[in-house]
Amino acid sequence: MNIAEIRKVISNMTLEEKAGLCSGADFWHTKAVERLGVPATMVSDGPHGLRKQDEKADHLGINDSIRAVCFPAASATAASFDPEMLERMGEALGESCQHEGVSVLLGPAVNIKRSPLCGRNFEYFSEDPYLTGVLAAALIRGVQSKNVGTSIKHFALNSQEHRRMSSSADCDERAIREIYFPAFEMAVREAQPWTVMCSYNRINGVYASENRWLLTDVLRKEWGFEGYVMSDWGAVADRVEGIRAGLDLEMPSSGGINDRKIVAAVKAGKLDEKLVDQCCERILKIVYRFAENAKPETPWDQEAQHLMAADMAAECMVLLKNEGSILPLNRADEIAFIGEFAEKPRFQGGGSSHINCFKTTGALEAAAGLKVTYARGYDVKADLASPEMIAEAVAAAKKAKVAVVFAGLPDSYESEGYDRTHMRIPDCQNRLIEAVAEANPRTVVVLHNGSPVEMPWIGRVAGVLEAYLGGQAVGLATVKVLFGDVNPSGHLPESFPIRLEDNPSYLFYGGEPRGSEYREGIFVGYRYYDKKKMDVLFPFGHGLSYTTFEYTGIRVSRETMKDTDTVDVTVTVKNTGKRAGKTVVQLYVGDVEGYVNAIRPVRELKAFRKVALESGETREVTFTLDKRAFATWRGEIHDWWVESGDFSLEAGDSSACLPLKAVVRVESTVELPRKYDMNSIFMDVMHDPKAAAIVSPFMQQSAAAFGNDEEKKTSEAASEAITAEMSLAMMRYMPLRSALSFSQGQISEEDMLDMIRRMNE
Repeated sequence: MNIAEIRKVISNMTLEEKAGLCSGADFWHTKAVERLGVPATMVSDGPHGLRKQDEKADHLGINDSIRAVCFPAASATAASFDPEMLERMGEALGESCQHEGVSVLLGPAVNIKRSPLCGRNFEYFSEDPYLTGVLAAALIRGVQSKNVGTSIKHFALNSQEHRRMSSSADCDERAIREIYFPAFEMAVREAQPWTVMCSYNRINGVYASENRWLLTDVLRKEWGFEGYVMSDWGAVADRVEGIRAGLDLEMPSSGGINDRKIVAAVKAGKLDEKLVDQCCERILKIVYRFAENAKPETPWDQEAQHLMAADMAAECMVLLKNEGSILPLNRADEIAFIGEFAEKPRFQGGGSSHINCFKTTGALEAAAGLKVTYARGYDVKADLASPEMIAEAVAAAKKAKVAVVFAGLPDSYESEGYDRTHMRIPDCQNRLIEAVAEANPRTVVVLHNGSPVEMPWIGRVAGVLEAYLGGQAVGLATVKVLFGDVNPSGHLPESFPIRLEDNPSYLFYGGEPRGSEYREGIFVGYRYYDKKKMDVLFPFGHGLSYTTFEYTGIRVSRETMKDTDTVDVTVTVKNTGKRAGKTVVQLYVGDVEGYVNAIRPVRELKAFRKVALESGETREVTFTLDKRAFATWRGEIHDWWVESGDFSLEAGDSSACLPLKAVVRVESTVELPRKYDMNSIFMDVMHDPKAAAIVSPFMQQSAAAFGNDEEKKTSEAASEAITAEMSLAMMRYMPLRSALSFSQGQISEEDMLDMIRRMNE
């Protein structure tokens, strides 16, 4: 149905029908208008599987949904650094939605991991906005290629669960634009999700559900979003204000309460009915887009998707440590699997994304036929490791060539609805690992967790494999990686701090009753640790392999450019090991000169590519960078701006391992608006070429006051006290008005005012 036809349908609706269309019919369905042939459509939770509920719906995963396939959660898939894989996963999810008649899959979730404590970090991609945006756009393209919509969420600044339905995320404009918006912006501009879900929280005091700047000015007018905006479930505070702001669909049903408020506001002349029409039009565009392309006959091969999920989980696993090449394991050796997660893995988080899996495969089951013995080690539900359990585990470890401990976070430690209070795995698991490592130094730890954890035993184990929350087939994937059927190629999408207190948001995370202050600004994750030169347990982008790679060269297509140009950066990488493998080539951009107009991170990820190489193979990888790779957000102009200067280009396989370096000089084509007055200081003036040319003669006259030969003779002590460096510093920091005092009458106030006038022209 085209726009003209949709508008005709709306024109035939009563005000009550239009208001009703702006809220759900129930927990999961939009309303139908049967007399006009308007169908109802169903939306359902994702984002890493289909959680379709038809009866006893709840949203938090308490009641069962249909049997489905649980793919790796976003915490895992982000570690793949593989947008092509995310697109394939999206296609599979889209097919399952078509099979089940679901019009919109609620995901992906792209909020930035501000702190390791966020309860929903397992379903968020990364601490880095560029990586998040690339992967989100890929997943959206995949799902929507099957004529099923997505709902990118939670827009915006939803980085904590504590007081999530009332707290205000208080954040400065630059941090919002550089850290918390780019993933949404990239996904909207490049993949055009059918819907956007607004978050529960306030943003600088205004609820996201009634924030016109957020939903209309930025999302629609600036980024060109074409679909409809829905609320998170129960996120509506003032429904009439939401209509004005651009919130189209309230979910779930309000039982008619808010529908009546919309009608009353229109009849009272407090709300323009055209805004209600506009909401209906945007909703119906999506309703008909699915209804006219529905394919309920689409097959859903869950067994095939189970194997696909296993392959993807293997691609996501990150080899954090491999001392003495303890991995891969030898199939002929006696191996001990220790820990309840070996038998019953934790592979997804709790809450609205919890999938009712049609089957699961643990590592113990997947290792059937191998020389593997098993010791339970700990009881997850009771959160204990009895002396008997530890003794059994130690005995198994002593008999084995290698002991593999399966550890991590229980379901109760991370879930939607609440945040973690610490960064530790259960104490009983830490004790178990220590005991096993003492019994057998050839110990490997496999971690099942959705967020970083502290590792007090890291120096006493030989290997660590980060499996994250790898989906229902994680056990099959783990065995493939442990025994070398798959060469691990995941890289960390987040920094692992040594301890929680090292995190930049530590002092302010969670916040007071009113809200949480984002005082760390743009310094989130590795941007903070690099700036502070602070050690971390494992850096952003880190990931080992069973082979080795050498980064052998970098070149740029131009050494100087305007900010309206692009530059190609070519990196050469070689597989120097004995087996095929994959590496993630990462390109970071940073400032060289330490610019005066903005405090900046040392480096920021601006491009990456996953590359598969055979043993001995060499390949060139080329990236193209444009203005945004060098720009900062400037509040004076409310836009992106590049300061003229030299920028570093660093390439390697993590934020801490960047052996290749080059420099490009970028010239700005946009001048920041400047307004000079008597209190402007000489240093700032001299950075403006036009102003510097005008003020230089006056500055020289003022400088004479500090370099007068007669004054130098007055006192040897004075000569020693006032050094050349001190004189220069004093001049740089002096306001223009000081020239009137130090010029010894050679500069009049009229001259100074005339100079300022010419500088401001």
